[in-house]
Amino acid sequence: MSDVVIYHNPKCGTSRNVLALLQEKGLEPQVVEYVKTGWTREQLQDLLSRMDGASARDILRVNGTNAEELGLTDPNVSDEAIIAAMIIEPILVNRPIVVTPKGAALCRPAELVLGLL
Repeated sequence: MSDVVIYHNPKCGTSRNVLALLQEKGLEPQVVEYVKTGWTREQLQDLLSRMDGASARDILRVNGTNAEELGLTDPNVSDEAIIAAMIIEPILVNRPIVVTPKGAALCRPAELVLGLL
């Protein structure tokens, strides 16, 4: 199993670019199509801790989702509420997130992945 994981949405151009960049560097990451597989609370909390303690709001995808309609963009909404919504609707997690032995990051723009290699 690869020590590099990409939480990927093949419909996303940035996600496809990051996957291609990893492959150009000779890596064959484990590809997790999170929209299909979904999330657990533990997975999301682990990713956030690997991202130097990022908050759920830091990985919340607003564009192309119903995040605003759900009230998730309100600054008073807790991380727990955002994570709960992400578990119900996986598309609310922005992508791609890449995990390597050096840590994890939301790789937007795609070049951010280079800091994890």
